Amino acid sequence: MKIAVCVKHVPEGHGRIDPAGKRLDRSGEGALNHFDANAVEEALRLKGEGEVVVVSMGPEKAADSLRKALAMGADRAVLVSDDALAGSDLVATSAVLAKALEREQADLVLLGQQGSDSDGAVLGAALADRLRLPMFSQAAELTVSNGSIRGKRQTEFGYDVIEAPLPAIVAVSDAINEPRYPSLKGIMGAKRKPQDTLSLADLGLDAGAVGEGGSKTEVYALGSPPPRGDSRRIEDGGSAAEQIVDFLAEKRLL
Repeated sequence: MKIAVCVKHVPEGHGRIDPAGKRLDRSGEGALNHFDANAVEEALRLKGEGEVVVVSMGPEKAADSLRKALAMGADRAVLVSDDALAGSDLVATSAVLAKALEREQADLVLLGQQGSDSDGAVLGAALADRLRLPMFSQAAELTVSNGSIRGKRQTEFGYDVIEAPLPAIVAVSDAINEPRYPSLKGIMGAKRKPQDTLSLADLGLDAGAVGEGGSKTEVYALGSPPPRGDSRRIEDGGSAAEQIVDFLAEKRLL
């Protein structure tokens, strides 16, 4: 079975919005989105004698995150990188990744439950709509048999059991597994695994269909959260507990 895993290169540490471009500042160091590591791990568990290919869209430095997935055990990596992609929203991003996935013709496409830099959790549905494939999300357990995939999804009332024919798209929960740490052997071996970089031209996409021009959403303004009214900041210099007690007593909450 061939499994494609969509992964994302995300900024490390606290995110910062560039006030000029009104977009997330991605100029610093980045890493593999930790939710996508669960998807890579699950693909490795399900593949059997098949192949796991990781697919991503981003700048050239996103290759660092792909190499981590390869070090975990993925067989091949595909990065779509083009200057025209900067500023792409979900709609434009899904168009690019859908074209890359069409080339792979995988039996199963896996994603993490969300991007840690965006928390959108809707890319899987957008890809399913473009590729016309069945999709379900928040899978906490997966099994494949007889040309179909079955998943369990936890709800407040128990578990939903969902089954879909292959090919299909599944977004996995971070509760589905514990991603392995790349071994030294895996890290060294990742350098020899195929790593392809594709441009928009390779995918047959026009630059006008991506980036800010091809996006359907726009950020009009940014602002700080409104003040919470009467508040008091307490710095812990050794007497924070006493100050909190005095504050609660003052408000007659003790």
